Amino acid sequence: MRIYKDIFTGDEMFSDTYKMKLVDEVVYEVYGKLIQRTQGGVEIAGFNPSAEEADEGTDEAVESGVDVVLNHRLQETFIFGDKKSYTAYLKDYMKKLVAKLEQTAPDQVEVFKTNMNKVMKDILGRFKELQFFMGESLEEDGMIALLEYREIDGESVPVVMFFKHGLIEEKF
Repeated sequence: MRIYKDIFTGDEMFSDTYKMKLVDEVVYEVYGKLIQRTQGGVEIAGFNPSAEEADEGTDEAVESGVDVVLNHRLQETFIFGDKKSYTAYLKDYMKKLVAKLEQTAPDQVEVFKTNMNKVMKDILGRFKELQFFMGESLEEDGMIALLEYREIDGESVPVVMFFKHGLIEEKF
């Protein structure tokens, strides 16, 4: 299994257990599912509580959302009120990322610059449909992932987008 972590914060962003696609060598699209689960609950196949246990009247907290977001503890952020504020963040983040790439993978700088401009132009055209997520640490220096819902095979599917060059891949 591979875990993808933010290059600046070390926050876990996603793993390869989800269906994913690399777009133009710069953006991972990770396809999630809407789920509902009990907080802290562990589901064991074949386990059924007895009638007494089921009728104890205990209230269990239920959380629902996109599996990628819940499983990797991504935190939704509302810091971008408009496209202009997100574009300003993106320019700063891209400068930091290019500086990092120049040190660690200079052969990727041109690929990143060229393809990222094309991909982001397309994504920014759908700005109003996006949700924004930070890693668990909530460090503003880190990557902000993008989530949008797409119609795929007649179903609304949550797609979370991450910048490939802003990730460290760890094998487990």
